[in-house]
Amino acid sequence: MRTDDFRPSDNVEDDREASASRGMPGGKGGLGIGAVIIIGLISWYFGIDPSVLLNGAQILTGGEATSQQTSQAPPVTAGTPSDPTGKFVALVLGSTEDVWTEIFAASGRTYHPPKLRLFSGSEPTPCAFAQSAMGPFYCPRDQRIYLDTSFFEDMQRKFGACSNSNACKFSEAYVIAHEVGHHVQDELGILPRVMQAQQASSSKVEANQLQVRVELQADCLAGIWANRAQQKYKFLDPGDVDQALQTASAIGDDRLQKETQGYVVPDAFTHGTSEQRKRWFMNGFNSGQISACNTLSASTL
Repeated sequence: MRTDDFRPSDNVEDDREASASRGMPGGKGGLGIGAVIIIGLISWYFGIDPSVLLNGAQILTGGEATSQQTSQAPPVTAGTPSDPTGKFVALVLGSTEDVWTEIFAASGRTYHPPKLRLFSGSEPTPCAFAQSAMGPFYCPRDQRIYLDTSFFEDMQRKFGACSNSNACKFSEAYVIAHEVGHHVQDELGILPRVMQAQQASSSKVEANQLQVRVELQADCLAGIWANRAQQKYKFLDPGDVDQALQTASAIGDDRLQKETQGYVVPDAFTHGTSEQRKRWFMNGFNSGQISACNTLSASTL
């Protein structure tokens, strides 16, 4: 993957140094690091507002939600980081901004790009207290993507999503584009409608099924970004798409459940199977059209 022609975004908020010094939240009612790690291993990343998953864990641990789980993110000046990882994130984010601005403009709409907050270890957010084990997620309450870049190392070391750091680059870009896909859903009004439907759902199984459809659509929207960016920049190297599909396979609910608990529980899926994630990413990549990503109305996933 080449980023030479990408424009770096100035919407990156780098809070890595300050967040590393703040450390983990504590006190009565807080989740222990063991519980958070279990949440991270089971979900890999929740994608949207992990407070939903964390609140469920509070029941298991007998605790109550802490005030830190709904804190505002500390003020950080946005810009372009100077280190290689930060620059890479800014370049990928900038390319998503350019692609989605063009797509929205073609239909007479205005795209309002999200901020992307880099942190290290933990970070207060309006959705949940972000922690590395939870993975990256999009918080619709402040329209930010939260990312601890150590997650990229976990992709290679813990999940085997790619063979080495160079091969991981497009997989890392895919993860960022997936989270941007959730912001696109928010901009289109899809996310609020689905969240309302989840709140009104009669069972956790039904809510999970809606979540799966939202996550697969974000995979498809990530595919659209890759399609349009490839047309514009010719940035992909041979094997990059296969690498992204390997990542999608590594983070399927069926594979993660099998690896963490030894068996698969389809009713507990929140992201979709490995096969579904690969197929919907390719739907977006092959078509480059939002119409190819209507997971919410699809009779089969």
